[in-house]
Amino acid sequence: MCLSVFYFLLSLMKLIYLKTAGALCVLFVSMNLFGQGCVAIRSGCGANVNGGGLLQKNQWQASTNFRYFHSYKHFRGKHEETYRVEEGSEVINDSFFLDFLISYGISDRLSANIQLPLVYHNRSSMYEHGGNPDEDDPTTLENEFWPGDRRATSSYGLADIRLGLSYWLFKSTSFSNLSLGIGVKLPSGNYRFQDTFYNQGDGNDQTIQSGVDQSIQPGDGGFGATLEMQGFHPLTDNIVLSGNLYYLINPREKYTLETRGRNRDFSVPDQYAARLGALTMLPIHGLFVYGGARIEGIPSSDLVGGDEGFRRPGYVISLEPGLSYSVRNTAINLTVPVAIERNRVQNFSDKQSDRHGDAAFADYLINFGLTYTFGNAKHVQIDEISQPINLN
Repeated sequence: MCLSVFYFLLSLMKLIYLKTAGALCVLFVSMNLFGQGCVAIRSGCGANVNGGGLLQKNQWQASTNFRYFHSYKHFRGKHEETYRVEEGSEVINDSFFLDFLISYGISDRLSANIQLPLVYHNRSSMYEHGGNPDEDDPTTLENEFWPGDRRATSSYGLADIRLGLSYWLFKSTSFSNLSLGIGVKLPSGNYRFQDTFYNQGDGNDQTIQSGVDQSIQPGDGGFGATLEMQGFHPLTDNIVLSGNLYYLINPREKYTLETRGRNRDFSVPDQYAARLGALTMLPIHGLFVYGGARIEGIPSSDLVGGDEGFRRPGYVISLEPGLSYSVRNTAINLTVPVAIERNRVQNFSDKQSDRHGDAAFADYLINFGLTYTFGNAKHVQIDEISQPINLN
């Protein structure tokens, strides 16, 4: 009898441990996916639609996440155009994101959330403020300074708000679980933000106010629908595999914006992200290490609607190490995805004219998040565990 109770308690402890690790793994895997640089995946792309874990009925979860990247390396396809940095004509984007996410457990499986993103972007370039050197101009001397000046434009404010629902397919006492999510993205972010451009006009002698580059607009200009799938599965007693798939559908095709003194049509593109990794507990109680890979990008063609208007489609594949520390109802996490492949693919106009535009990417990005769970939630009851766990 005593031996049976002992094994049952061990089984219960193992269940609780695996569920905790699994929930933390989902927290890692389902938050903070977004592009790095001119391939402008917006803040919150791939953020978990149910707030980063399994919420019980009447539970709340409040999360905040800070992200930063510095993009400056230009790619045309997979080829890096190193001369841009060497000659000083590279475009530099410094982007800061601060997201606030509130989630509520409608039931033990169904939860709802709202995400409020704030952004600040700074974009430094020469081609937008007078021009880059003409490589084909034989009169341009080596290291000669051309008419353009390196200047910066910036944007800031509220980005696109997201509302979502997610549903876990299995009970919270299940070892593995899979969640399906749907949501809407509101065009709350300003997609016509303006700043000052220098050296404009035929004589490069005008200073004007005009729309900033698409990559640093706080919003993308369209209502969107989000689809997401996430889940986790224990591989061993202390290693949990987790994954996440995300897709944003933007039906609106394009909008017109005045930029640098002329009107131009800009696309409202779809976005996608996928992530796969594993989480394991370290000897320090509550400390987990994460390792995985992910891909995120903008397709050249949308699922719904047309593809006209300017966009910089492409993708980034990254290796992602991270750490997470949890104590009671609070979790802190840090991840630093490092790019191993960057590809600026052809957009609609590129394909029509048989050309290939470029885009700037970052080497890495930094994610730092804090999550707090609170509210009235039931405790796991012994009779909710359907079967004892085989410890052999």
